[in-house]
Amino acid sequence: MGQTFELVTVERHDHVAELTLNRPQAHNALSTAMAAEIGAATATLAADRDVRAVVLSAMGEKAFCVGADLKERNSYSDADLMRQRPIFRAAFAGVLDLPMPTVAAVHGFALGGGFELALSCDLIVADETAVLGLPEVTVGVIPGGGGTQLLPRRVGSARAADLVFTGRRIDIDEAERLGLVDRRAPTGEARKVALELAGQIAANSPVGLRNAKRALRAGAGLDLAAALDVEDSAWRATAFSGDRREGVAAFNEKRRPSWPGE
Repeated sequence: MGQTFELVTVERHDHVAELTLNRPQAHNALSTAMAAEIGAATATLAADRDVRAVVLSAMGEKAFCVGADLKERNSYSDADLMRQRPIFRAAFAGVLDLPMPTVAAVHGFALGGGFELALSCDLIVADETAVLGLPEVTVGVIPGGGGTQLLPRRVGSARAADLVFTGRRIDIDEAERLGLVDRRAPTGEARKVALELAGQIAANSPVGLRNAKRALRAGAGLDLAAALDVEDSAWRATAFSGDRREGVAAFNEKRRPSWPGE
């Protein structure tokens, strides 16, 4: 990828890129340095036209990510916290704004900013050990990585309010019932299942994938007529592409398509 990171890693699996949180000794708590690396890594991935899907995973057995590094923040002045804020916002936005489909592979604790990183992905795979929550109000803040906006879009405003106001943690069973988990994996296999899902996605047209994601995101919250206009724009951007011509040809020739990606 042309960059070297210490607190995250980026690995390629054909057309799937895996972005891995790599601070297991701290349960992948988000430090300022780690957030900066997430922002830089996602910027690089966003510009890579060869990447068709991204998996967000984490090193260590106990946690996907426990949220902001409160040990680091304990020494922060108000000015330090303000300087950290744009770095954190860029990290969460970097994941959320990736133009290709994204899949979170969650195991163990995904709390606060860790849960928000997962919510920033299009799909969430979680294994039996997953524990999810937004406990920010229990330490005197609120979810600031998109939690107050992304969670209600997944589960509705009242259910989101329950989780945000109580700060309680939920297990895999409740997460699945609420619709927070899209694929449930056996213990220790969230990453494997997420990579398989991303591989299935990446076999499809990269132009189609990016435009489908754009339509899904841009149309959310609009009235139906406006949302259908968004879809029409995305359809036009895909229908006259080389991918569409190759897809139709491959179908008629009974072969796998070789996507030009444009």
